[in-house]
Amino acid sequence: MAGKPQTIDGYLSALNDDQRKALEKLRKTIKATAPKAEECISYQLPAFRLDGRMLVAFGARPNHCAFFLMSSETVAAHEADLDGYDTSTGSIRFPADEPLPAPLVRKLVKARIAENARSNSGTPRRPRARAATARPRHPKRARTAGRPARA
Repeated sequence: MAGKPQTIDGYLSALNDDQRKALEKLRKTIKATAPKAEECISYQLPAFRLDGRMLVAFGARPNHCAFFLMSSETVAAHEADLDGYDTSTGSIRFPADEPLPAPLVRKLVKARIAENARSNSGTPRRPRARAATARPRHPKRARTAGRPARA
C-alpha cells in the first residue's frame, strides 16, 4: 500500500482480488450486524466505531487477512467457536481464500456490542485531557541527568 489509507475503500483498493473479496464480505457482514456503527480508519486499518467506542477492525497482510475484535475477552469467550483459526489477543487470522463465515462474524460483532455496552454503560469515551505543561522532573534525576552511571 503506497500511502496511509484515508477511507476503507482506499484501503481495500490497494489489496489483491482475494483479499479484497474476503474483506468486503467481512465489511458487509459487520455493517449488517451493526448498522449504526460508523466506518473509520484506526491504526491504518479499516475499523468500525459504535457510540464513540471502537468496535472491530480488519486488515490484510501478505499471507493472511485478519479480523480484529479489539478484545481479548471476546476471543477467550468464543474459544470453542474459533477452534481451527489462528488467534491471538483480540484478533483472528484467516486465509483470504477461506473467509470467516458470516454467522461467526455476526456472533462476534454482537458480543463486542454487548461488551462495549457493559463497559462504562455504553457511554462514549471522552478524549483524555493533556497537561498544559510537562511535569517537572524528579529533583534527583534532574541533578544526575547527563552524568555517566556510577560503577
